Amino acid sequence: MHWQVQEAKQRFSEVLRAAASGEAQVVTRHGQEVAVVIDINEYRRLRGEQVELMDYLRSGPLLDIDLDVERATDLPREVDLAG
Repeated sequence: MHWQVQEAKQRFSEVLRAAASGEAQVVTRHGQEVAVVIDINEYRRLRGEQVELMDYLRSGPLLDIDLDVERATDLPREVDLAG
């Protein structure tokens, strides 16, 4: 998505929301591209910074999905290795 500077200022929350969802937002001044707003994790990845796994997972596009991440406590099934 491309935004003129004035429009980006007026709708900054929308620009941030789109960037956070993974869509780079290009800002233009007098028709020339001058800046890009991207998700912080993408910025860190581009800079080569280490991101903790849980931080990465918490900020991903699947954040709204209710996942059960509890470890199973039931015993594994028996396997006959003798043949």
